[in-house]
Formats: sequence, structure tokens, C-alpha cells
Amino acid sequence: MGMYLNVGNDGFRSVRKGLYVDKTGLISFVNAALGTKEKLICVSRPRRFGKSYAAQMLCAYYDKNCDSDSLFRDLKIAQDPSYQEHRNRYDVIYLDITWFISTAPRLEEVVGYLQEQVVRELAEAFPMVEESASLPMMLSRTAEATGHKFIILIDEWDALFREEKNETESQREYVQLLRGLFKSSQTDRMIEGAYMTGILPIKKYGTQSALTDFREYTMLQPQMLAEYIGFTEEEVEGLCGKYGLDFGEARKWYDGYSFRQAKSIYSPNSIVRAVKNGEFGDYWTETETYESLKYYIGMNEDGLRDAIISMLSGLRYRINTRTFQNDMWSMKSKDDVLTLLVHLGYLTYDAVRKEVHIPNQEVADEFRNAVEYSGWEGISDALRESEELLEATIRGDSESVAKRIDEVHLANTSVLAYKNELSLSCVITLAYYVARKDYTLIRELPSGKGFADIAFLPRRHTDKPALIVELKWDRSAQGAISQIRERKYAGVLEEYEENLLLVGICYDKDSKSHECVIERYNGV
Repeated sequence: MGMYLNVGNDGFRSVRKGLYVDKTGLISFVNAALGTKEKLICVSRPRRFGKSYAAQMLCAYYDKNCDSDSLFRDLKIAQDPSYQEHRNRYDVIYLDITWFISTAPRLEEVVGYLQEQVVRELAEAFPMVEESASLPMMLSRTAEATGHKFIILIDEWDALFREEKNETESQREYVQLLRGLFKSSQTDRMIEGAYMTGILPIKKYGTQSALTDFREYTMLQPQMLAEYIGFTEEEVEGLCGKYGLDFGEARKWYDGYSFRQAKSIYSPNSIVRAVKNGEFGDYWTETETYESLKYYIGMNEDGLRDAIISMLSGLRYRINTRTFQNDMWSMKSKDDVLTLLVHLGYLTYDAVRKEVHIPNQEVADEFRNAVEYSGWEGISDALRESEELLEATIRGDSESVAKRIDEVHLANTSVLAYKNELSLSCVITLAYYVARKDYTLIRELPSGKGFADIAFLPRRHTDKPALIVELKWDRSAQGAISQIRERKYAGVLEEYEENLLLVGICYDKDSKSHECVIERYNGV
């Protein structure tokens, strides 16, 4: 076994020894593409979403220098008709680009160093082939001499573009290498299939992709590979049942990535950490720190701040993803920044509505951390003080509640300009931001003879009261309380009736102030 040619199945073997969710259906997809015009596949997704695991799985399955039947015979792929046809039948070249960046003598020599190392192994494995300094040429000669084609797996293909923004010459040289491998007259003769992983889609130059023959599956358009981006809802529910975790809490913390062909996708690293630790929490910080998010949302792009605030308030934001150049540095608009945040996993994208939003509690906490330390006057204060607002609500201090909501609205009028009760709802959601830790917030909760504007349902770990919040525009807060009682909104919250607060909040457009009334539910 070599370092790059036929590296074996040790990587996937170690994966199988841990907590493993069967994603071998991906192998069936790749098998169907081998030898066809669909054989070049690039899958991009955020850090810790299983990119390397997938590459190691494919390596173990295709590598002809090992027998991996024991690793796959109990998995889904073993039932596929193509299983025996392709298992351990190919020479596989496995390239981890981050490895070459970290081991090359100098950054500007990365591409030359990569070719030198791989060509050396090929020359040792195929001594009958005349050695060439060019990797594409060496592969072409080897395929011609042996009659066998290669499968190429490239992990973190975009590392040069992400980590070394100033190495433009190395990036250009790298793209030329990829074109020599995958966009040349020799590609079909020497390559049976290719699978690349990365965080970013393939780099654009102007409006043209550098490698147009690749079929790309991204966080914007994962298409039929959506279920392989992370864990599906069924997979997470099964893990929670097996390991005794609350599935509802898992959904709140880590769900939120939704696609046409997979409505609920969960962050796999976070689910695995929660299972191993026996509790839910912010495991995103093990992948990223808020500093990286802070950098991008701190860019002085027109309207970016307003977009972030609106999403923190629970809204979605419409964007144009087509101008993004598929790198981390060429940001020309707020849409480019928001598109990058989709690829990094900080936002999720609705391809039908062309809207983005914050996917779940774990990521929302990262936004809060980044915003609080970004110096965003008004919004950072509101987030820090939201805990005091919640405490004032629970102790029934309606005057303090109204005052604090006034302050939140006044500090963010450019974004949260009042037009109707929906605008008021956004301000309330932002003002009570910290409540998400102890509550599930449900807007328009069906109950009684209508819909409660916002219901705050306490989580199992807290003894805080449930809240029903009714909002009124240019009417009285007491009228809001009366509506809650008359329409029996509390009926749907019977399990909380011994610990339930009714909160009426109204906004007077003439005085430009809020009024609040808080009452404890007494069963009437």
C-alpha cells in the first residue's frame, strides 16, 4: 500500500469502529456513474459534515489492493446489484490537498510537490512505464501500458483557495493540473471515475467554471445527494432511541438544513458528539469559532447587517447566489457573503423561494456570539439584555418589559420598521432571543378558536413557566389578554396550566411606544 496509490481501507475501518450511520448508498450512485460522461463528481459541504468519511469509504470499496468485504457486507451497498462488480477492482489515487499544503517545502511549490510525490509512487508500481514529471501524462502512459483506468479521490480539493488567498500563481497552477486530469482529450482513456470533496463549489473565473465537466452537488443544489450531506431525520430519531436522547431536543439543536429531496438534514458531527457526551450543546465551536463568522458578517457590504438582524429575528432573507465566485475572498455584495455562509453551514438555502435563514439553535448561538462582539450597536445590546427581559416577564414586571421592547425597537428601526403585527412579532422574537435556550418558540400556534401569536413552550430541563404572547397593533394590551381567554388559546397547553403566563403586548403608532400586560393563567 502507498501513501497516494491504493492506500487501503484503514481509514474506513476506523470509521466503522466508531458510531457509524450507513451512507453506503452513495457508493451505488458513484457506481452508476463510472465510465460514463457523469463520472466526474464534486460534492461540497461544510466542515465536519462527513466529507473525508465519504472519501475514505469510497477508497476502501474501490481499492484493488485490499479486500473490504468484511467492512461492507452488513451495509446497504451489499444488497446492490453493482456491489461485487466494482468492489476492490480499481487502482485508486487518493489525494488529501491539506496534506500537501502542510508538507510541501514552500506554499508556492505545492502543486509541483504533489505531482512529484504521486508520480514517484506510480513509477514504483508500474516500472514498465516511462516516468514523466507531469501527473496527467504519467497517468495517461500508465493507462495505455496496462489497459486499466484509475479512480481518483480528492479530499479538500479547494484547500488552496480557502487557506492561501495570496497564492494566486499556485492556484492557477493547481487549476491547470485539474484540467489536465479531468478536462483533456486523455481523461476518458485514463480515468474511470473521480470524486472530489470540498467546502466550496468549483472555482469560477468570471461566469465560467474552471472544470465544466464535473457534476456538482452543493449546499445550494445537492439534488439526489441531499441525504448524504448529513444525517436524515429518520437516522437521528433512530440514534436518539438507541442511546436514550430526546429527539425533540436533537431537532431543536441540530435540524434545519432542508432541501427538495431531503426535508430535514442534521449536522452529523454535532449529533455524534451529543450521543457520545449524552447531552446536547454547542458543538459547532469544535468545528469553527465565532471569529470566522465575525469576520464575514463584519464586512462592510451594503445591507448585510440588516439581513443578519432580520434572520436573528426569525425571518428569511431573499438572495441572489449567482454572482458568488466560489472563493472566500472575492466578496462584492451582501449576497456573496450570505452565499458563502450557506456553503460554510451557517445558513441554509431554500432553492424554491431563493431565501436563506439560520438553520438551528446551535448555529444561532454562533451568530449571537459573533454579533455581540462585533460592535453592532443596538443589536448586541438587545441580545445581551434579552435575559433580563425574560426575567422581567416571568416576575410579571410589565412596565420593565414594555420599556425594554421600546429600546430594542428604537435601536433597530432601520431593519425592524413597523408596518403590521408581523413586524411587531419580529421585534418580540429578537427581544426574547435568549429564551430559545429554555423554550421552544412557536409562531401562530393553533389553539382554541384561532392562533396564538407566539407560544413559549419550556423545555424539559427547565421549571420556567410557559408563555402565550398575543400582539396587537394600535390597540390595547388588555384587549390582547382578553382575546387569549375568549378564544381559549390556553386550551392547547393543558400540561402547563399550573405554570402558564398570559402576555399581551401592543404598539401605539401615535406615541410610538409599547404597552404590556402580564397575567397568570387561572383556568379561565
